Order: sequence, then C-alpha cells, then structure tokens
Amino acid sequence: MPEFTIPEFNTDLTRAAQDLANVARDATYVAIGAGVIGFQKAQVRRQALIKRLGDPTIDLEGRLQGVRSDLTGAVHTVDATVEDLILKVEAAFAPLEDRLPAPARDLARQAHAQAREARTQVRSRILAVAG
Repeated sequence: MPEFTIPEFNTDLTRAAQDLANVARDATYVAIGAGVIGFQKAQVRRQALIKRLGDPTIDLEGRLQGVRSDLTGAVHTVDATVEDLILKVEAAFAPLEDRLPAPARDLARQAHAQAREARTQVRSRILAVAG
C-alpha cells in the first residue's frame, strides 16, 4: 500500500490576524490618501468656480449651469475613485479572508455582501441627485 503524506496546514491565527491588521492599516493609508487627493481636486475646482462666478460678464443662468456641471462632474469623479478603491481593498482582503476558519470566513462574506448592498443604495441615491 502506498504511503500518503498529509500536507501541514498553517493554523497560526496570530500571524493571520497580524497580516489582516497590516493590510487594513495599508488600506486605511490608501483611503486617506485618496481622500486627500479628492479634497485637493475639490479645492482646485472651488477656486475655478470662484473665478468663474466672480466674472460679472457671464449671465446668471450660464454661471448656474456651469456650477451644476462642475458639481456633477466632481460627484461622478469621486464616486468612480471611491468605487475603484473599494474594489482594490476587497481584492486585497480576499486572500486573507480565505485563510480564516469557515465560520469566520462565512461571517466576513456576509458582512461584505451587506456592505456592497448598502454602498449600492447610497451610490444610486447620490448619483440620482447629482444627475
């Protein structure tokens, strides 16, 4: 009868938790960086808007349409950036999630599904208002 060797599984939960904490910290840094960049873009657009609104030669309706257009563009840009960031963070957590014990893995997947649903609802309302 041939001999079979059973591979050893690394059940070091402390290391898995530490890896998860490191990825969460890195994801937090990325999210903060994206927020800073988004804020800087908003500041640039605000300055352009102030410059445009300060010009008395442009009629009021034209200025309002420009403001609406700028705000809609900003909302769509921020939405796309945040959605891309969330997808990257979820992809980074997926391998760590697979290393969790079955009950914890199932709980994490349920939490992701609920977060996706809530995010979809919030996005649809924001984008509906933005136009």
